[in-house]
Amino acid sequence: MIKSNILALDASTEALSLVLHYQGKTFHHFEECPQQHSQKILPLIDELLNKANCKLKDLDVIGFGQGPGSFTGVRISVAIAQGLGYSTNLPLVGVSTLAVMAQQAFEQFGDEVVYSSIDARMGEIYFAQYQVNNNLMTLRGEERVFKPELLDASLIDTNKTATGVGTGFKSYPDALTTFTNVSVHPEITLPDAQYMLALVDAQYLAGNGVKASDAQPKYVRDTVTWKKLPGRE
Repeated sequence: MIKSNILALDASTEALSLVLHYQGKTFHHFEECPQQHSQKILPLIDELLNKANCKLKDLDVIGFGQGPGSFTGVRISVAIAQGLGYSTNLPLVGVSTLAVMAQQAFEQFGDEVVYSSIDARMGEIYFAQYQVNNNLMTLRGEERVFKPELLDASLIDTNKTATGVGTGFKSYPDALTTFTNVSVHPEITLPDAQYMLALVDAQYLAGNGVKASDAQPKYVRDTVTWKKLPGRE
């Protein structure tokens, strides 16, 4: 049960997703629209607010996908959330895109141990393990980026039945072939903001919202990403 009034958004990957939970009702939008996020996101926020007959100032908190994902997409998510936060003085809660997919696996299928992976391009994947705790997916270890052929038993618990989700395993299906205890959900490939609601709600109620100026992205692969920008070494 979501207790707070929440707007959550994510533009970190090819998918653009938004969800508005207001006075017990949920309004949701999801589409794959590569390179169109910045043009579409603000009109879609207005559309959801109009459907719910509410204004931003009526909300309690704004959630955003903080990555990992594409460098530009992550920046769009953070920048839009910050802009909304500055204009309303609402607190922000950032959620990992990997956690969002793990939460979807739990809410849709009841999976309790989930390995999330996003195609990081350049022959690598973003990867993390999550385990359910009080109906919320909790990170085990750390989020990391590496070549999929390096996925081994030090990162996969072979004693627990688990699920794999995300574009990382779609792009590199052989990464999990040696782990018979892990099955892949082909339905879950990209993060969807509606599965941020429980995570954002819990963080907000725990007092973990931050000011807009303190909202941070999560690139995971900082050094490689920065090197691609002009003037950065």
